[in-house]
Amino acid sequence: MATINLAFDYPINDSVQVGDTIYYCATGTVGGFNTANSMVEMGTATIVNEYSLTTNIGNSTPRPANGSYIMFSKDPRANQAGLKGYYAEVEMQNNSTEAAELFTVSSEVFESSK
Repeated sequence: MATINLAFDYPINDSVQVGDTIYYCATGTVGGFNTANSMVEMGTATIVNEYSLTTNIGNSTPRPANGSYIMFSKDPRANQAGLKGYYAEVEMQNNSTEAAELFTVSSEVFESSK
């Protein structure tokens, strides 16, 4: 497996980390609008700096052209997002003098790493 170094004119998103999966999408113009073709997975980021990143890339994977849109995804096992805490207490008040109905209240619950 080869590596490829991608250099950017602007700082890379602060969320990009070593281990993230890097993708690219070729862009073009059709009818005055920017368009994008299908997404191509390059590989896993191995080095991330402010203006460049290095990633593994398969020998048969086409290389991105200049101007390709670069994006990334995180491993969901290590980078879960959600509410953090042990409990919540909620108080709801209706200050109206007319009748009101509450149709739904919901919450998000998940098991955190222990």
